[in-house]
Amino acid sequence: MRTLVLNAGYEPLAVVSFRRALVLVMTQKATVLAADAEHPVVSTGFAYDRPSVIVLTRYVKIPHSRSVPVSRRGVLRRDAHRCAYCGATASTIDHVQPRSRGGADSWENLVACCLRCNNVKSDRTPAEMGWSLRWQPKAPHGVGWVVRGVERPQEEWDAFLAAA
Repeated sequence: MRTLVLNAGYEPLAVVSFRRALVLVMTQKATVLAADAEHPVVSTGFAYDRPSVIVLTRYVKIPHSRSVPVSRRGVLRRDAHRCAYCGATASTIDHVQPRSRGGADSWENLVACCLRCNNVKSDRTPAEMGWSLRWQPKAPHGVGWVVRGVERPQEEWDAFLAAA
């Protein structure tokens, strides 16, 4: 069971285990906004509803620009596991401008690619191949990319993630 943690200003901060969330609530560092009453946490002297959304009582300052680090998994997720050249299911990533020609490991230069297209393209540019990209690669943005663990949201989180 996971819990969405909101800052005092109600912006999503992180997703933590329900145990961590329960500790924050018990130490009065957070307040429960939504809970799972069907599966309470029971101890010898107390019974708590399992928190699914909590809000911190004090505002936590976060860095102004929370950039998303480039990763293979991130590129595949951004491109929905679809090849940027043919649209087939992608399992690899490709440098649009090959590294051998000065291409960087950046969101704008990496795309998801099927194994066939990746092997055929090799160390050439799409222009040299006569190919075009199905979309322009760019850095991802939004709550789902900045807040870890929001990739698999729970129903109770919808109202809090939509406002962000």
